Amino acid sequence: MQSSASPRLVPFLMVLGSILSMGVGTSLAKAFLFPLVGATGTTALRTGFSALVLLALFRPWRRNITLRDLKFIALYGVTLGSMNLCFYLSLQTIPFGLAVAIEFIGPLTVTVLYSRKPADFFWIALAVTGMLLILPLEGNHSGLDLTGVMFALAAACCWGLYIIFGKMVSHLPSGHTVAIGLVFASMVTLPVGLLDAGAILAHPYLLLIGLVVAVVSSSLPMSLEMAALKRLPHKTFGILVSMEPAVAAFVAFFMLSESLTPTQVLAIVFSITAGVGSAMTSRPRATVLPT
Repeated sequence: MQSSASPRLVPFLMVLGSILSMGVGTSLAKAFLFPLVGATGTTALRTGFSALVLLALFRPWRRNITLRDLKFIALYGVTLGSMNLCFYLSLQTIPFGLAVAIEFIGPLTVTVLYSRKPADFFWIALAVTGMLLILPLEGNHSGLDLTGVMFALAAACCWGLYIIFGKMVSHLPSGHTVAIGLVFASMVTLPVGLLDAGAILAHPYLLLIGLVVAVVSSSLPMSLEMAALKRLPHKTFGILVSMEPAVAAFVAFFMLSESLTPTQVLAIVFSITAGVGSAMTSRPRATVLPT
């Protein structure tokens, strides 16, 4: 019985490992890179090194790609780079777990647009309700920085576009698509990150930390996700990934000492419930996740 149960457990552990790896990598970035190179420099290091690692791993130049596919990969990559940049900018002023919860509005909105089932509108309404609990609106003393929240919402919009453009090239090997997409993502993040190049030159060890962050927060999670997707139904995969805001808050509590108020915890619970509910009621479809 143990031998038959173990293989079924492996893909679940892969998804959990992916989420934990992303959380640890992002926390390392916020703790060690943000103070020296800021969010823009950190994003440039992450996407740049991730592109180099995945290009070496998948070698996408060995496959012929049409101009049409390259155009959509470019759009996919630009939105990926913009999403990473906005997300890291949001982390400068709001907690990690809340940033992830707000960012989840993006894929939930895409689910509604593609499905248009009544249940999906309920899930997006639940997620928005959770977000309203933490928005720094008049009469709502959330304590969150409005700029950080707006960057998280911008990251959510980019995540939604990322999924839409990713569907346009879903017929291509995912490893090749992400590797080339990260090259275009780096074209967005590197020019902005060059503003902090002086700090990187003054502290060469930052390059090593940047490589570690890129592998732990992008390359490793993406590889685990792709392997898990081959073994899990998309619905199950979506349910597991919906745990990401909770895992992010948990990791940030221990690594960054970021504690949340009861209202903020409730907002994350709403986000997770919306994600799980959306995955359970949605039709089978290709899943494209950020790296």
